[in-house]
Amino acid sequence: MFNRSGRVRLDSLKGFPLRLSPPQVLVLGFAGVILSGALLLMLPVASRAGTPTDFLTALFTATSATCVTGLVVVDTATHWSTFGQVVILALIQVGGLGFMSMATFFFILMGKRIGLKERLIIQESLNQLRVSGVVRLVRAILLYTFSLEAFFALILAVRFYTDFGFPRCLWMGVFHAVSAFNNAGFDLMGDFRSLTGYVSDPVVNLSVTTLIILGGLGFSVAMELLDYFQFPRRRLSVHTRLVLRVTFLLIAGGALVFGMLEWDNALRDLPLQGKILASYFQAVTPRTAGFNTVDIGQLNPATQFFLIVLMFIGASPGSTGGGIKTATFALLVLTVWSIARGKEDVELFRRRIPHYQVYKALAVVLLSIGTVTLVALLLSITERASFLAILFETVSAFGTVGLSTGITPQLSPAGKLLIILTMFGGRLGPLTLVYALAQRRRKTTIRYPEEKIIVG
Repeated sequence: MFNRSGRVRLDSLKGFPLRLSPPQVLVLGFAGVILSGALLLMLPVASRAGTPTDFLTALFTATSATCVTGLVVVDTATHWSTFGQVVILALIQVGGLGFMSMATFFFILMGKRIGLKERLIIQESLNQLRVSGVVRLVRAILLYTFSLEAFFALILAVRFYTDFGFPRCLWMGVFHAVSAFNNAGFDLMGDFRSLTGYVSDPVVNLSVTTLIILGGLGFSVAMELLDYFQFPRRRLSVHTRLVLRVTFLLIAGGALVFGMLEWDNALRDLPLQGKILASYFQAVTPRTAGFNTVDIGQLNPATQFFLIVLMFIGASPGSTGGGIKTATFALLVLTVWSIARGKEDVELFRRRIPHYQVYKALAVVLLSIGTVTLVALLLSITERASFLAILFETVSAFGTVGLSTGITPQLSPAGKLLIILTMFGGRLGPLTLVYALAQRRRKTTIRYPEEKIIVG
């Protein structure tokens, strides 16, 4: 079934062996989920009009849902029927947790044994260092996820009761809770409005942002925090402390900068509470969530560029979000700080970070910048829009964010395909690269003579 290098061996129908590494299994698995979702969304029953949806629109929607992005070419509330919305919600849940986590969930329900092959793939999908304990971790993640989604779905359902009545409020609460926790950004408000009608509503704002933050921290961080509150004498790991600090700084700093830039523009007509909530919400949602309570297309160019930076950084490793990840961003900043101080090692919380992790962080960032640059260049050729709007759309797709200045429905077929590939690459690309680099890291006794080059 598998060999010593961790590659899974599958036998084709013709008898030729096919060896796939766990990252390759993940890529093919996500591709299979997307294609299956697209075929379901093409069915007449999936649209409100009762007619088949074209393949490109269905593929775009399925990719956006599975990659928990939130970019849409048709309005989710008005185009898709209840069946179509259920398919989208299922794709969001599978895409957010990872298809291997959901497969493990069904294996547990059916009482099937989870073998070493599956455990290796789960280890890769959850970015864990060891195979041992991954099934137990999946159980904890599923309980954590479904409990949070159910709790906030009830809160949102009670809030939506006055606007949508019963039983519609229940579906609205469930859909938006799942979409928020998985950092997907899909909504059922209609007319591409997202949550702009609730810009000053504290219940909706605080519920959605809490779900976004908890889903974007990373499952390993969440599990460690739960253990810490149960056993306070345990020390948090360096990774968890770093993620918590960077997350706090990005949200607090993002809210402050957004408020300063938009106080007399997008926030001008709002009361003080609305301005504070809107600034906070727009600082949280670029962390790959995709919801918005103000019109992104009406923001100042400086604000849009600032949101691009936040979207590029994204959420934390092993979470439902995308981007280069908070830990990657922090590691590069710490590397620059160490060089400025004349130190050879990157130090954090009285610990030394291995050099190979710095190399991997640099590789992820360079690959991400290269991807965004190439896609933005191609979209500048195929689309008629300002470069800032194109760059915003590209980073939103690559970071699996879902925020848009409004050009998504007007994309050409070539532009839609480019965004589909970007969403897929953003969900799996950098993470898969890290896995591949980790697998290829080998110790060697051969070291070549050192030679310096001019840098800077």
